[in-house]
Amino acid sequence: MIIGETEKNNMVFSSLNFMFVFLPIVFGIYFISPRKIRNFILFIASLVFYAWGEPFYVVLMLFSTILNFVYGALVQKYKGKTSAKWILASSVVLNLGILGFFKYTDFFIGNINAWFGTSIPLLNLTLPIGISFYTFQMMSYVIDVYRGDAAAQKNFVSFGAYVALFPQLVAGPIVRYTTIADQLDNRRENTDMFAYGIKRFVTGLAKKVLLANTIGQVWTQLSAMEVSSMSVVGTWIGALAFTFQIYFDFSAYSDMAIGLGQMLGFKFLENFDYPYISKSITEFWRRWHISLGTWFREYVYIPLGGNRKGLVRQIFNLLIVWFCTGFWHGASWNFLIWGGYYGVLLIIEKLFLLKVLKKIPAFFSHVYTLFFVVIGWVIFGFDDMTKGWEYLKGMFGFGGLQLVDNMSLYLLLSNLVLILILIVASTPLPAKLGRKIMSLVQTKTWAAMIIENVFVIAIFVVSVAFLVNSTYNPFLYFRF
Repeated sequence: MIIGETEKNNMVFSSLNFMFVFLPIVFGIYFISPRKIRNFILFIASLVFYAWGEPFYVVLMLFSTILNFVYGALVQKYKGKTSAKWILASSVVLNLGILGFFKYTDFFIGNINAWFGTSIPLLNLTLPIGISFYTFQMMSYVIDVYRGDAAAQKNFVSFGAYVALFPQLVAGPIVRYTTIADQLDNRRENTDMFAYGIKRFVTGLAKKVLLANTIGQVWTQLSAMEVSSMSVVGTWIGALAFTFQIYFDFSAYSDMAIGLGQMLGFKFLENFDYPYISKSITEFWRRWHISLGTWFREYVYIPLGGNRKGLVRQIFNLLIVWFCTGFWHGASWNFLIWGGYYGVLLIIEKLFLLKVLKKIPAFFSHVYTLFFVVIGWVIFGFDDMTKGWEYLKGMFGFGGLQLVDNMSLYLLLSNLVLILILIVASTPLPAKLGRKIMSLVQTKTWAAMIIENVFVIAIFVVSVAFLVNSTYNPFLYFRF
Protein backbone atom coordinates (compact mmCIF):
# COMPACT_ATOMS: atom_id res chain seq x y z
CA MET A 1 0.00 0.00 0.00
CA ILE A 2 1.51 3.26 -1.10
CA ILE A 3 1.44 6.33 1.12
CA GLY A 4 1.37 9.68 -0.65
CA GLU A 5 3.93 12.34 0.16
CA THR A 6 1.44 14.63 1.89
CA GLU A 7 0.11 11.69 3.83
CA LYS A 8 3.55 11.09 5.29
CA ASN A 9 3.42 14.51 6.90
CA ASN A 10 -0.16 14.36 8.06
CA MET A 11 -0.91 14.63 11.75
CA VAL A 12 -2.46 11.40 12.97
CA PHE A 13 -4.29 10.60 16.20
CA SER A 14 -1.61 8.09 17.17
CA SER A 15 1.18 10.66 17.16
CA LEU A 16 2.86 12.49 20.01
CA ASN A 17 2.37 15.85 18.28
CA PHE A 18 -1.37 15.31 18.13
CA MET A 19 -1.80 14.09 21.70
CA PHE A 20 0.64 16.40 23.50
CA VAL A 21 0.60 19.55 21.37
CA PHE A 22 -2.48 19.85 19.16
CA LEU A 23 -5.11 18.45 21.53
CA PRO A 24 -4.09 20.39 24.68
CA ILE A 25 -4.01 23.65 22.74
CA VAL A 26 -7.37 23.03 21.03
CA PHE A 27 -9.09 21.82 24.21
CA GLY A 28 -7.67 24.72 26.20
CA ILE A 29 -8.94 27.33 23.75
CA TYR A 30 -12.22 25.47 23.15
CA PHE A 31 -13.29 25.14 26.79
CA ILE A 32 -12.35 28.66 27.87
CA SER A 33 -14.25 30.13 24.92
CA PRO A 34 -17.93 31.15 25.08
CA ARG A 35 -20.28 28.52 23.67
CA LYS A 36 -21.37 30.78 20.84
CA ILE A 37 -17.89 30.72 19.27
CA ARG A 38 -16.98 27.08 19.93
CA ASN A 39 -18.04 25.99 16.44
CA PHE A 40 -15.72 28.66 15.07
CA ILE A 41 -12.87 27.33 17.25
CA LEU A 42 -13.59 23.80 15.99
CA PHE A 43 -13.71 24.95 12.38
CA ILE A 44 -10.36 26.73 12.58
CA ALA A 45 -8.76 23.91 14.58
CA SER A 46 -9.99 21.37 12.04
CA LEU A 47 -8.59 23.40 9.14
CA VAL A 48 -5.22 23.59 10.93
CA PHE A 49 -5.35 19.84 11.54
CA TYR A 50 -6.03 19.15 7.86
CA ALA A 51 -3.55 21.76 6.60
CA TRP A 52 -0.81 20.17 8.72
CA GLY A 53 -0.41 17.53 6.03
CA GLU A 54 -2.51 19.01 3.20
CA PRO A 55 -1.65 22.75 2.98
CA PHE A 56 -2.79 22.92 -0.64
CA TYR A 57 -5.81 20.64 -0.52
CA VAL A 58 -7.34 22.48 2.41
CA VAL A 59 -8.35 25.01 -0.27
CA LEU A 60 -10.15 22.23 -2.14
CA MET A 61 -12.00 21.18 0.99
CA LEU A 62 -13.03 24.80 1.67
CA PHE A 63 -14.24 25.15 -1.92
CA SER A 64 -16.35 21.98 -1.58
CA THR A 65 -17.71 23.21 1.75
CA ILE A 66 -18.78 26.56 0.31
CA LEU A 67 -20.23 24.84 -2.76
CA ASN A 68 -22.40 22.45 -0.74
CA PHE A 69 -23.44 25.14 1.74
CA VAL A 70 -24.81 27.13 -1.22
CA TYR A 71 -26.41 24.03 -2.74
CA GLY A 72 -28.16 23.25 0.53
CA ALA A 73 -29.56 26.79 0.68
CA LEU A 74 -30.74 26.65 -2.96
CA VAL A 75 -32.42 23.26 -2.54
CA GLN A 76 -34.21 24.56 0.54
CA LYS A 77 -35.30 27.71 -1.29
CA TYR A 78 -36.74 25.87 -4.29
CA LYS A 79 -38.04 22.79 -2.46
CA GLY A 80 -41.15 21.38 -4.11
CA LYS A 81 -40.25 22.84 -7.49
CA THR A 82 -38.68 21.10 -10.48
CA SER A 83 -35.66 23.37 -10.20
CA ALA A 84 -34.82 21.81 -6.82
CA LYS A 85 -34.34 18.43 -8.50
CA TRP A 86 -31.98 19.94 -11.07
CA ILE A 87 -30.05 21.76 -8.35
CA LEU A 88 -29.69 18.49 -6.47
CA ALA A 89 -28.58 16.67 -9.63
CA SER A 90 -25.94 19.28 -10.39
CA SER A 91 -24.64 19.07 -6.81
CA VAL A 92 -24.25 15.29 -7.10
CA VAL A 93 -22.50 15.63 -10.47
CA LEU A 94 -20.10 18.32 -9.20
CA ASN A 95 -19.27 16.48 -5.97
CA LEU A 96 -18.65 13.22 -7.77
CA GLY A 97 -16.76 15.12 -10.48
CA ILE A 98 -14.35 16.62 -7.95
CA LEU A 99 -13.90 13.26 -6.23
CA GLY A 100 -13.47 11.47 -9.54
CA PHE A 101 -10.95 13.95 -10.91
CA PHE A 102 -8.56 13.67 -7.99
CA LYS A 103 -9.10 10.01 -7.22
CA TYR A 104 -9.72 8.25 -10.54
CA THR A 105 -8.25 10.30 -13.42
CA ASP A 106 -4.93 8.47 -13.52
CA PHE A 107 -6.74 5.13 -13.21
CA PHE A 108 -8.77 5.84 -16.34
CA ILE A 109 -5.79 7.30 -18.23
CA GLY A 110 -3.66 4.29 -17.37
CA ASN A 111 -6.32 1.86 -18.55
CA ILE A 112 -6.94 3.80 -21.76
CA ASN A 113 -3.21 3.72 -22.48
CA ALA A 114 -3.09 -0.02 -21.79
CA TRP A 115 -6.16 -0.87 -23.88
CA PHE A 116 -5.61 1.39 -26.88
CA GLY A 117 -1.83 1.76 -26.95
CA THR A 118 -1.98 5.51 -26.36
CA SER A 119 0.57 7.45 -24.33
CA ILE A 120 -1.54 10.04 -22.56
CA PRO A 121 0.58 11.39 -19.69
CA LEU A 122 -0.63 10.70 -16.15
CA LEU A 123 -1.48 13.70 -13.97
CA ASN A 124 0.19 12.09 -10.92
CA LEU A 125 -2.20 13.85 -8.58
CA THR A 126 -1.77 13.24 -4.87
CA LEU A 127 -5.03 11.96 -3.40
CA PRO A 128 -6.44 14.53 -0.95
CA ILE A 129 -6.71 12.76 2.40
CA GLY A 130 -10.27 12.10 3.49
CA ILE A 131 -11.84 13.34 0.25
CA SER A 132 -14.04 10.23 -0.05
CA PHE A 133 -15.36 10.72 3.47
CA TYR A 134 -16.08 14.44 3.45
CA THR A 135 -17.51 14.32 -0.09
CA PHE A 136 -20.02 11.66 0.95
CA GLN A 137 -20.94 13.66 4.06
CA MET A 138 -21.67 16.79 2.04
CA MET A 139 -23.63 14.86 -0.59
CA SER A 140 -25.79 13.31 2.12
CA TYR A 141 -26.42 16.79 3.55
CA VAL A 142 -27.76 18.23 0.28
CA ILE A 143 -29.80 15.08 -0.41
CA ASP A 144 -31.31 15.14 3.08
CA VAL A 145 -32.27 18.81 2.67
CA TYR A 146 -33.94 17.90 -0.63
CA ARG A 147 -35.80 15.01 1.00
CA GLY A 148 -36.92 17.18 3.88
CA ASP A 149 -34.98 15.09 6.41
CA ALA A 150 -32.94 18.13 7.43
CA ALA A 151 -33.24 21.89 7.27
CA ALA A 152 -30.50 23.77 5.45
CA GLN A 153 -27.85 25.10 7.82
CA LYS A 154 -27.93 28.90 7.79
CA ASN A 155 -24.63 29.42 9.59
CA PHE A 156 -21.60 28.74 7.39
CA VAL A 157 -19.28 28.35 10.38
CA SER A 158 -21.51 25.64 11.84
CA PHE A 159 -21.67 23.88 8.49
CA GLY A 160 -17.92 24.19 8.10
CA ALA A 161 -17.43 22.71 11.55
CA TYR A 162 -19.60 19.75 10.52
CA VAL A 163 -17.64 19.10 7.32
CA ALA A 164 -14.15 19.67 8.69
CA LEU A 165 -14.68 18.27 12.21
CA PHE A 166 -11.19 16.90 12.86
CA PRO A 167 -12.15 13.81 14.90
CA GLN A 168 -13.73 12.14 11.85
CA LEU A 169 -12.42 14.23 8.97
CA VAL A 170 -9.85 12.00 7.31
CA ALA A 171 -11.09 8.43 7.86
CA GLY A 172 -14.65 8.56 9.13
CA PRO A 173 -16.96 7.39 10.38
CA ILE A 174 -19.15 9.04 7.76
CA VAL A 175 -21.34 11.26 9.91
CA ARG A 176 -24.65 12.24 8.35
CA TYR A 177 -25.73 15.81 8.99
CA THR A 178 -29.05 14.63 10.43
CA THR A 179 -27.13 12.76 13.15
CA ILE A 180 -25.47 15.85 14.60
CA ALA A 181 -27.54 18.76 13.25
CA ASP A 182 -28.97 19.54 16.68
CA GLN A 183 -25.64 18.88 18.40
CA LEU A 184 -23.89 21.50 16.29
CA ASP A 185 -25.74 24.30 18.01
CA ASN A 186 -27.17 22.74 21.17
CA ARG A 187 -24.58 20.30 22.51
CA ARG A 188 -23.67 20.43 26.18
CA GLU A 189 -20.23 19.11 27.05
CA ASN A 190 -19.92 17.53 30.50
CA THR A 191 -17.39 15.65 32.61
CA ASP A 192 -19.05 12.27 32.09
CA MET A 193 -18.84 12.59 28.32
CA PHE A 194 -15.27 13.83 28.54
CA ALA A 195 -14.24 10.93 30.80
CA TYR A 196 -15.90 8.40 28.49
CA GLY A 197 -14.24 10.08 25.53
CA ILE A 198 -10.81 9.66 27.12
CA LYS A 199 -11.41 5.96 27.77
CA ARG A 200 -12.66 5.42 24.23
CA PHE A 201 -9.72 7.33 22.75
CA VAL A 202 -7.20 5.33 24.80
CA THR A 203 -8.91 2.10 23.76
CA GLY A 204 -8.47 3.06 20.14
CA LEU A 205 -4.89 4.15 20.71
CA ALA A 206 -4.03 0.77 22.24
CA LYS A 207 -5.74 -1.12 19.41
CA LYS A 208 -3.78 0.87 16.85
CA VAL A 209 -0.35 0.96 18.50
CA LEU A 210 -0.21 -2.33 20.40
CA LEU A 211 -2.29 -4.58 18.15
CA ALA A 212 -2.69 -3.28 14.58
CA ASN A 213 0.85 -1.98 14.18
CA THR A 214 2.40 -5.08 15.73
CA ILE A 215 0.55 -7.66 13.65
CA GLY A 216 0.88 -5.35 10.64
CA GLN A 217 4.64 -5.92 10.68
CA VAL A 218 4.00 -9.60 9.93
CA TRP A 219 1.81 -8.74 6.94
CA THR A 220 4.31 -6.16 5.68
CA GLN A 221 7.10 -8.75 5.79
CA LEU A 222 5.16 -11.56 4.15
CA SER A 223 3.32 -9.53 1.49
CA ALA A 224 6.67 -8.16 0.26
CA MET A 225 8.13 -11.64 -0.28
CA GLU A 226 8.05 -13.62 -3.49
CA VAL A 227 5.22 -16.13 -3.14
CA SER A 228 7.47 -18.85 -4.55
CA SER A 229 9.74 -18.54 -1.50
CA MET A 230 6.85 -18.99 0.97
CA SER A 231 4.89 -21.95 2.29
CA VAL A 232 1.14 -22.53 2.36
CA VAL A 233 1.09 -21.96 6.12
CA GLY A 234 3.13 -18.79 5.64
CA THR A 235 0.62 -17.35 3.17
CA TRP A 236 -2.24 -18.06 5.58
CA ILE A 237 -0.33 -16.43 8.46
CA GLY A 238 0.09 -13.33 6.28
CA ALA A 239 -3.58 -13.30 5.28
CA LEU A 240 -4.69 -13.63 8.90
CA ALA A 241 -2.23 -10.91 9.93
CA PHE A 242 -3.77 -8.47 7.44
CA THR A 243 -7.27 -9.56 8.48
CA PHE A 244 -6.48 -8.55 12.06
CA GLN A 245 -4.48 -5.48 11.10
CA ILE A 246 -7.17 -3.83 9.00
CA TYR A 247 -9.85 -4.47 11.62
CA PHE A 248 -7.88 -3.19 14.60
CA ASP A 249 -6.46 -0.30 12.59
CA PHE A 250 -9.75 0.97 11.21
CA SER A 251 -11.85 0.25 14.30
CA ALA A 252 -9.13 1.97 16.36
CA TYR A 253 -9.56 5.14 14.30
CA SER A 254 -13.32 4.95 14.75
CA ASP A 255 -12.90 4.47 18.52
CA MET A 256 -10.60 7.47 18.72
CA ALA A 257 -12.92 9.58 16.56
CA ILE A 258 -15.92 8.68 18.72
CA GLY A 259 -13.90 9.39 21.86
CA LEU A 260 -12.74 12.80 20.61
CA GLY A 261 -16.31 13.60 19.58
CA GLN A 262 -17.54 12.78 23.09
CA MET A 263 -14.91 15.07 24.62
CA LEU A 264 -16.23 17.88 22.43
CA GLY A 265 -19.88 17.11 23.16
CA PHE A 266 -20.73 15.13 20.00
CA LYS A 267 -22.23 11.66 19.88
CA PHE A 268 -21.22 9.82 16.72
CA LEU A 269 -22.83 6.53 15.77
CA GLU A 270 -20.85 3.31 16.13
CA ASN A 271 -18.92 2.16 13.06
CA PHE A 272 -18.02 -1.42 14.06
CA ASP A 273 -19.85 -4.14 15.96
CA TYR A 274 -17.45 -7.08 16.30
CA PRO A 275 -17.67 -8.08 12.60
CA TYR A 276 -15.49 -11.17 13.01
CA ILE A 277 -18.09 -12.95 15.13
CA SER A 278 -20.51 -12.93 12.18
CA LYS A 279 -22.12 -16.12 10.92
CA SER A 280 -22.79 -14.92 7.38
CA ILE A 281 -21.39 -12.38 4.93
CA THR A 282 -24.68 -10.49 5.21
CA GLU A 283 -24.20 -10.18 8.95
CA PHE A 284 -20.54 -9.25 8.48
CA TRP A 285 -21.50 -6.23 6.39
CA ARG A 286 -24.03 -5.13 8.99
CA ARG A 287 -21.18 -5.03 11.49
CA TRP A 288 -18.26 -3.72 9.39
CA HIS A 289 -17.87 -0.02 8.48
CA ILE A 290 -21.49 0.57 9.41
CA SER A 291 -21.51 4.22 8.35
CA LEU A 292 -20.42 3.40 4.78
CA GLY A 293 -22.90 0.53 4.46
CA THR A 294 -25.67 2.78 5.77
CA TRP A 295 -24.70 5.53 3.30
CA PHE A 296 -24.89 3.23 0.28
CA ARG A 297 -28.14 1.71 1.48
CA GLU A 298 -29.80 5.10 2.05
CA TYR A 299 -28.48 6.95 -1.00
CA VAL A 300 -27.94 4.25 -3.64
CA TYR A 301 -29.69 0.92 -2.88
CA ILE A 302 -33.06 2.24 -1.71
CA PRO A 303 -33.32 5.00 -4.39
CA LEU A 304 -32.61 2.32 -7.04
CA GLY A 305 -35.60 0.40 -5.73
CA GLY A 306 -33.97 -1.83 -3.12
CA ASN A 307 -35.85 -5.11 -2.92
CA ARG A 308 -39.21 -3.60 -3.86
CA LYS A 309 -39.14 -4.30 -7.60
CA GLY A 310 -38.60 -8.02 -7.82
CA LEU A 311 -35.67 -10.39 -7.46
CA VAL A 312 -33.94 -9.56 -10.74
CA ARG A 313 -33.97 -5.85 -9.99
CA GLN A 314 -32.77 -6.49 -6.43
CA ILE A 315 -29.78 -8.46 -7.74
CA PHE A 316 -29.00 -5.66 -10.19
CA ASN A 317 -29.22 -3.09 -7.40
CA LEU A 318 -26.89 -5.11 -5.19
CA LEU A 319 -24.33 -5.38 -7.99
CA ILE A 320 -24.46 -1.62 -8.55
CA VAL A 321 -24.01 -0.94 -4.82
CA TRP A 322 -21.04 -3.28 -4.53
CA PHE A 323 -19.43 -1.96 -7.69
CA CYS A 324 -19.67 1.50 -6.12
CA THR A 325 -18.45 0.22 -2.74
CA GLY A 326 -15.38 -1.34 -4.30
CA PHE A 327 -14.62 1.69 -6.45
CA TRP A 328 -15.09 4.03 -3.47
CA HIS A 329 -12.16 2.35 -1.78
CA GLY A 330 -9.68 3.15 -4.49
CA ALA A 331 -8.72 3.55 -8.13
CA SER A 332 -7.45 0.03 -8.65
CA TRP A 333 -8.86 -3.13 -10.22
CA ASN A 334 -8.42 -5.14 -7.04
CA PHE A 335 -10.99 -2.93 -5.29
CA LEU A 336 -13.50 -3.41 -8.11
CA ILE A 337 -12.94 -7.17 -7.98
CA TRP A 338 -13.24 -7.07 -4.19
CA GLY A 339 -16.57 -5.24 -4.48
CA GLY A 340 -17.82 -7.70 -7.08
CA TYR A 341 -16.66 -10.61 -4.93
CA TYR A 342 -18.81 -9.47 -2.02
CA GLY A 343 -21.70 -8.56 -4.28
CA VAL A 344 -21.81 -12.12 -5.63
CA LEU A 345 -21.51 -13.66 -2.14
CA LEU A 346 -24.34 -11.50 -0.81
CA ILE A 347 -26.55 -12.36 -3.77
CA ILE A 348 -25.93 -16.09 -3.26
CA GLU A 349 -26.82 -15.70 0.42
CA LYS A 350 -30.02 -13.86 -0.41
CA LEU A 351 -31.03 -16.47 -2.99
CA PHE A 352 -30.66 -19.55 -0.79
CA LEU A 353 -27.52 -19.75 1.36
CA LEU A 354 -28.79 -17.72 4.32
CA LYS A 355 -31.50 -20.32 4.92
CA VAL A 356 -28.87 -23.06 4.94
CA LEU A 357 -26.55 -21.12 7.29
CA LYS A 358 -29.35 -20.67 9.80
CA LYS A 359 -29.93 -24.42 9.96
CA ILE A 360 -26.35 -25.63 10.37
CA PRO A 361 -24.37 -25.39 13.65
CA ALA A 362 -23.10 -21.88 14.37
CA PHE A 363 -19.48 -23.07 14.35
CA PHE A 364 -19.64 -24.03 10.67
CA SER A 365 -21.41 -20.84 9.58
CA HIS A 366 -18.80 -18.85 11.49
CA VAL A 367 -15.93 -20.73 9.79
CA TYR A 368 -17.59 -20.21 6.40
CA THR A 369 -17.83 -16.46 7.01
CA LEU A 370 -14.27 -16.02 8.24
CA PHE A 371 -12.90 -18.08 5.34
CA PHE A 372 -14.47 -15.81 2.72
CA VAL A 373 -13.64 -12.66 4.69
CA VAL A 374 -9.94 -13.63 4.82
CA ILE A 375 -9.92 -14.35 1.08
CA GLY A 376 -11.60 -10.99 0.53
CA TRP A 377 -8.89 -9.16 2.47
CA VAL A 378 -6.19 -10.75 0.34
CA ILE A 379 -7.93 -9.42 -2.79
CA PHE A 380 -8.23 -6.04 -1.06
CA GLY A 381 -4.61 -5.97 0.10
CA PHE A 382 -2.79 -6.27 -3.23
CA ASP A 383 -2.86 -3.39 -5.71
CA ASP A 384 -0.73 -5.60 -7.93
CA MET A 385 -3.30 -8.09 -9.18
CA THR A 386 -0.64 -10.48 -10.50
CA LYS A 387 0.98 -10.66 -7.07
CA GLY A 388 -2.41 -10.98 -5.41
CA TRP A 389 -3.42 -13.86 -7.66
CA GLU A 390 -0.14 -15.66 -7.01
CA TYR A 391 -0.66 -15.16 -3.27
CA LEU A 392 -4.18 -16.57 -3.42
CA LYS A 393 -2.99 -19.61 -5.38
CA GLY A 394 -0.22 -20.12 -2.83
CA MET A 395 -2.77 -20.23 -0.01
CA PHE A 396 -4.25 -23.34 -1.60
CA GLY A 397 -0.97 -25.06 -2.41
CA PHE A 398 -0.70 -24.18 -6.09
CA GLY A 399 2.65 -23.20 -7.53
CA GLY A 400 4.57 -25.99 -5.84
CA LEU A 401 4.62 -24.42 -2.38
CA GLN A 402 5.49 -26.70 0.49
CA LEU A 403 2.97 -26.96 3.30
CA VAL A 404 5.18 -25.48 6.02
CA ASP A 405 8.73 -24.22 6.38
CA ASN A 406 11.00 -22.97 9.14
CA MET A 407 10.09 -19.32 8.60
CA SER A 408 6.35 -19.92 8.88
CA LEU A 409 6.87 -22.02 12.02
CA TYR A 410 8.98 -19.24 13.52
CA LEU A 411 6.39 -16.57 12.68
CA LEU A 412 3.59 -18.70 14.07
CA LEU A 413 5.33 -19.53 17.34
CA SER A 414 6.78 -16.05 17.90
CA ASN A 415 3.38 -14.41 17.32
CA LEU A 416 1.17 -17.07 18.88
CA VAL A 417 0.39 -15.08 22.04
CA LEU A 418 -0.35 -11.98 19.96
CA ILE A 419 -2.66 -13.95 17.66
CA LEU A 420 -4.56 -15.36 20.64
CA ILE A 421 -4.94 -11.83 22.05
CA LEU A 422 -6.18 -10.61 18.67
CA ILE A 423 -8.73 -13.41 18.46
CA VAL A 424 -10.12 -12.65 21.91
CA ALA A 425 -10.02 -8.88 21.33
CA SER A 426 -12.09 -9.36 18.16
CA THR A 427 -14.99 -10.60 20.27
CA PRO A 428 -17.19 -9.00 22.95
CA LEU A 429 -15.43 -11.08 25.65
CA PRO A 430 -13.05 -8.35 26.90
CA ALA A 431 -15.92 -5.86 27.24
CA LYS A 432 -18.05 -8.45 29.07
CA LEU A 433 -15.15 -9.28 31.37
CA GLY A 434 -14.60 -5.60 32.11
CA ARG A 435 -18.27 -5.13 32.99
CA LYS A 436 -18.14 -8.22 35.19
CA ILE A 437 -15.12 -6.95 37.10
CA MET A 438 -16.70 -3.54 37.57
CA SER A 439 -19.95 -5.13 38.77
CA LEU A 440 -18.04 -6.92 41.54
CA VAL A 441 -16.96 -3.58 42.96
CA GLN A 442 -20.07 -1.60 42.09
CA THR A 443 -20.95 -1.20 45.76
CA LYS A 444 -17.58 0.47 46.25
CA THR A 445 -17.67 3.28 43.74
CA TRP A 446 -14.26 4.60 44.72
CA ALA A 447 -12.68 1.17 44.14
CA ALA A 448 -14.27 0.80 40.72
CA MET A 449 -13.15 4.28 39.72
CA ILE A 450 -9.57 3.65 40.88
CA ILE A 451 -9.34 0.29 39.08
CA GLU A 452 -10.72 1.72 35.85
CA ASN A 453 -8.57 4.84 35.87
CA VAL A 454 -5.38 2.97 36.73
CA PHE A 455 -6.03 0.55 33.88
CA VAL A 456 -6.69 3.37 31.38
CA ILE A 457 -3.57 5.27 32.48
CA ALA A 458 -1.44 2.12 32.26
CA ILE A 459 -2.64 1.36 28.74
CA PHE A 460 -2.00 4.97 27.71
CA VAL A 461 1.53 4.96 29.14
CA VAL A 462 2.41 1.68 27.42
CA SER A 463 1.00 2.93 24.11
CA VAL A 464 2.95 6.17 24.33
CA ALA A 465 6.11 4.22 25.16
CA PHE A 466 5.64 2.29 21.92
CA LEU A 467 5.17 5.54 20.01
CA VAL A 468 8.32 7.22 21.32
CA ASN A 469 10.63 5.12 19.17
CA SER A 470 8.20 4.35 16.37
CA THR A 471 8.24 5.70 12.84
CA TYR A 472 5.24 7.33 11.16
CA ASN A 473 2.23 5.02 11.58
CA PRO A 474 -0.70 6.18 9.44
CA PHE A 475 -4.11 4.56 9.53
CA LEU A 476 -4.78 2.29 6.54
CA TYR A 477 -8.00 4.06 5.60
CA PHE A 478 -6.18 7.36 5.14
CA ARG A 479 -5.57 6.27 1.56
CA PHE A 480 -9.31 6.22 0.82
